[in-house]
Amino acid sequence: MTLARGAPAEHDAARQAAGPVLAGSSMTNFRTIETNGIRLRAAVAGEGPLVVLVHRFPESWAAWRHQIGPIAAAGFKVCAIDCRGYGGSDKPEAIEAYDLENMTADIAGVIDAEGGGAPGVIIGHDWGAHLVWHTALCHPAKVRAVAALSVPFVGVAETALIDAVKPVYADRGKFFYQTYFQQPGVAEAEAEADLTGFIRKFYYWLSGEAPDGLGHGRASTSALLDGLPDPQPFPAWMGDADIGYLVSEFRRSGLRGPINRYRNQHRDVEFLKPWRGRTIDQPALFIGGTRDLVLSMRPGYDMVAAMRAAVPNLEEAMLLEGCGHWTQQERPEAVTARLTNWLCGLSGSRA
Repeated sequence: MTLARGAPAEHDAARQAAGPVLAGSSMTNFRTIETNGIRLRAAVAGEGPLVVLVHRFPESWAAWRHQIGPIAAAGFKVCAIDCRGYGGSDKPEAIEAYDLENMTADIAGVIDAEGGGAPGVIIGHDWGAHLVWHTALCHPAKVRAVAALSVPFVGVAETALIDAVKPVYADRGKFFYQTYFQQPGVAEAEAEADLTGFIRKFYYWLSGEAPDGLGHGRASTSALLDGLPDPQPFPAWMGDADIGYLVSEFRRSGLRGPINRYRNQHRDVEFLKPWRGRTIDQPALFIGGTRDLVLSMRPGYDMVAAMRAAVPNLEEAMLLEGCGHWTQQERPEAVTARLTNWLCGLSGSRA
């Protein structure tokens, strides 16, 4: 495991000097990709071997705004998608439309549509990491390498996460956001009532700048945003223009589709039964943050160590000192440099 250091203030100063990064800038072209019976919007840039970028909740293609241009400039065709339910992509109504079987098939279809007949490299963050790991597992012929941010792969789960963490949270009367998301309409109504406040509070809660223990100890009857502050000012890695862009995207898409992803955990466990015990054998890279709450979600369990057995060709597990959950946005320079170097080092890539 590599531990990369650097004070948050240094990163903030560098970003402020560079000026605001507006999601939706002219560095990309948007196109609609037909895949798996739906249409996905994608921001596409560059020419060369295909790299597909997959975001998490609540994000969009623009979560990769810092990486798209540099990776394209390094000799790759970059395709940053809006997952189904988000932004300019189709938004099926049914909960089961957002299960792992469908969403990994979406990514495999993007590779078919944009990869020129060759397998692609896939990179994902959080739920996007979960999706790319399992696309590599379930569609191995489509994927030549995989990189994940925030969420390691520790093997095919035999138990849904909301059940695995129940003794730590629900059984002790403690709040767990994924349990709160299970009842359709509840979390959507809370977040959509004030989208700007939701984005600011939710992002800050999981960021490296949030104080230790923020959000801990809430009762299971709490709402998602109870007790979460709206920082003034917001950390410099996410400007007002970036927040405004996200808000505008969720105003048109709503949050039902994005939150439906969390409502398929038991269905996903059933789908993955044929792959239990299998490893992900493609070349792989992991980047996380030392202050990412995901890595401490299961107390006493070292997810990064467990990943090495499940991903035998893992090149590196890199942890960024002081970085929270929004890995490629909080530390864009470090993440972009490591991803680009890794991509250029893959067999068959052109520098």
